[in-house]
Amino acid sequence: MSFFLNVILPLPLEKRFTYEISREEASFIQPGMRVAVPFGKSKIYTGIVAEVHNTPPQLYDAKPIEQILDNAPVVTPGQLKFWNWLAKYYMCSEGEVLRAALPGGFLLESETLVQLGNTKEVNEDELGDDEYLLYEALQRQSSLKIKEIIQLLDKKTVLPVINKMVTRGIVVVNQEIYEQYKPKLIKYVKLNKEHASEAAMHVLLDDLGRAPKQREVILTLFQLQAGSKKPIKLKNLVKASGSSAAVVKTLIDKKVLIDFKLQEDRVSFEINKSTTVLELNEWQQKALSEIKKHFNEKEVCLLHGITSSGKTEVYIRLIEAAIANGKQVLYLLPEIALTAQLVARLQAFFGEKVLVYHSKYSVNERMEIYEHVLKASEKAQVILGARSSLFLPFNDLGLIVVDEEHETTFKQFDPAPRYNARDAAVVLANMHGANLILGSATPSIESYYNASHDKYRLVNLDRRYGEVLLPEIEIVDIKEKYRKKRMTGHFSDRLLEEIKLALAEEEQVILFQNRRGYSPILECTTCGHSPQCPNCDVSLTYHSNSNQLRCHYCGYHIAMQKKCMACDSPELTTKGFGTEQIETELKALLPEARIGRMDQDTTRGKHGHQKIITSFEQEEIDILVGTQMLSKGLDFRKVRLVGIMNADTLLNFPDFRAHERSFQLMLQVAGRAGRTKDRGKVLIQTYNPHHQIVKQVSVNDYKGMYKEQLEDRYQYQYPPYYKLIRFTLKSRDYSKTNEAADWLARSLQNVFREHVLGPEFPPVARIRNEYYKNILLKIPPKQSLGKTKAYIEKIMGSFKAIGAWRSVRVIINVDPY
Repeated sequence: MSFFLNVILPLPLEKRFTYEISREEASFIQPGMRVAVPFGKSKIYTGIVAEVHNTPPQLYDAKPIEQILDNAPVVTPGQLKFWNWLAKYYMCSEGEVLRAALPGGFLLESETLVQLGNTKEVNEDELGDDEYLLYEALQRQSSLKIKEIIQLLDKKTVLPVINKMVTRGIVVVNQEIYEQYKPKLIKYVKLNKEHASEAAMHVLLDDLGRAPKQREVILTLFQLQAGSKKPIKLKNLVKASGSSAAVVKTLIDKKVLIDFKLQEDRVSFEINKSTTVLELNEWQQKALSEIKKHFNEKEVCLLHGITSSGKTEVYIRLIEAAIANGKQVLYLLPEIALTAQLVARLQAFFGEKVLVYHSKYSVNERMEIYEHVLKASEKAQVILGARSSLFLPFNDLGLIVVDEEHETTFKQFDPAPRYNARDAAVVLANMHGANLILGSATPSIESYYNASHDKYRLVNLDRRYGEVLLPEIEIVDIKEKYRKKRMTGHFSDRLLEEIKLALAEEEQVILFQNRRGYSPILECTTCGHSPQCPNCDVSLTYHSNSNQLRCHYCGYHIAMQKKCMACDSPELTTKGFGTEQIETELKALLPEARIGRMDQDTTRGKHGHQKIITSFEQEEIDILVGTQMLSKGLDFRKVRLVGIMNADTLLNFPDFRAHERSFQLMLQVAGRAGRTKDRGKVLIQTYNPHHQIVKQVSVNDYKGMYKEQLEDRYQYQYPPYYKLIRFTLKSRDYSKTNEAADWLARSLQNVFREHVLGPEFPPVARIRNEYYKNILLKIPPKQSLGKTKAYIEKIMGSFKAIGAWRSVRVIINVDPY
């Protein structure tokens, strides 16, 4: 009897691939293990075993596997089931889910290595320029990878050069599987047992009388051991004794000391365990009781708690209960910026039981956390992470907390799987039989609709913690202020007055502008020309710090122009403003104030967010200027004033969710003000003070906004009533993109009729020299989602069979907004 494996490969393939194995391998291999398998002509990939069976493939001969990489599964059966659901629901392949789910270190790939051959005599005169360069490089370096050769020769077509040299025996080519992850090993030292007794110790110190430095090392070791029972790091011993590593090495060579290595986690935190008991007020206690009651009935809860009402304290109580039952907890956050503050708060209660997982960590750090969760170690009882932490190998998940559930950052846009972590968390909780709580001060309309229609349970928390009043919100009409000449740069007299007042009382200020850079448009006042990106259909944004014009889509940049590129006129002006310009203006207006900026440009490093947040918490910054990063659940105790520089940039956006999003953003930013005793103040600058959303924000009328938006959504057939699937076609050929989009739209219209919108060019129709076109499919409430997707797959099969459009890529995005 023959044995076969179905393997999920980390490639966008429609199906799993089948490989042949021996009887012995079949008895050892389990689903979830990694195997190295050949795929294509010469590539080797790491695949995950999905199942072992006896059915040979019908259309091809099964190849044997290369090697088994694990002794035990690294992927749990629950994960495989979850991946399968994600691939089906979000219409992508399991391979794409695998790529997103596993840290890169688990996915070994073959790297072609080029080395010098055994040919003794090489006539250098016969070598071409490229061949000579490669031959010379290989004499200095034992081997080179293909990608290194591409960089060396500065051309992409290097294979013909290598093939020529292989046929002449000058170089040889090897395939090598490499493993990226290496555990971090730290050197420790201890005293040899022979010298452990008191008598032996005196003899040793006498012997070392002539070597004072070595004697000092031994005495230091005793002192360190007396103060701590933990093993002593070699590095710490060298530092404490004031000697060098060479002295310690001499003692190791003499067998006085023994060195050994222990594995250490790359991610570790300073633990400041709190002894304070968490006291809930009566409103929090009431909310907690309601949530627990709904949890007993296995229902999803939506906690609608206004800003600063103490939602985190309620979550902590729920986490305590889950840990007491021996369950794992997943705490999902929309933004890496939030983790720093929350880690400190959660570790104050749960000590070393908290682990953090997000994309700013290195491959090795992510792999260590993955291993901890897989082994269900003590350290992995509470996982705090961004959306990718849904993919961790939970064994016994008891609770999922989705904080700030309305945030758009829970949606993955590129690459596939284009999942929404909030919606996927509902399915994951259901698979594990875990409880799920969604929390927000401004819930998304879909979640509130589900809670109003008995799909979820709604729990309200409408009092601020410590009976602090909600901030006072004042709307400033900047059209009127410009007319009366009461504007200084982008600051109205009211905003400046309030900033000065807050600074005089040693309070802090947050200013919000949802656009980074200095100015989005540079324009010539003579001919009206504005520098555009050559690769995308957008104008270049001016960044004053680097004195560059930059494209925020592809990264293209040029130096700031001294004169117009079209007419050579020196009369250039900037239009619009970003965080950088506000920072510059503030420095001129308030030279004595300490000003910080928090946007994508200032938080690029691994700990970029943390540094800015910490210095603001420690009152090293008086005024913090930032983009929407600032709006997400951060807790600053001394912020008295929040200024929204221009509300109109949020409201006037081509998106059916624009009004809902701007309401959420403004209210969330406003919620950063006055979180302790004194009432905070929020100033919203706008050209349109009578806009319905601005009015609703000023009186904190969530229900009014919800009802209005729901009516619009019903009328225009948008979620939560209709489901959406967006098709984005892209290619470098403008006419092919157009033709392919027209064909696809017609094919969809044959079945779905008026529910197909488009094809339409998006607001930015060309990015990185690729043309984009969108088609939107609306799925009515009673239409079967499964049948709709099956029909789409048929259409996509026909589309892929048309050779002329092979270069056109179709991206399917389910629930795209």
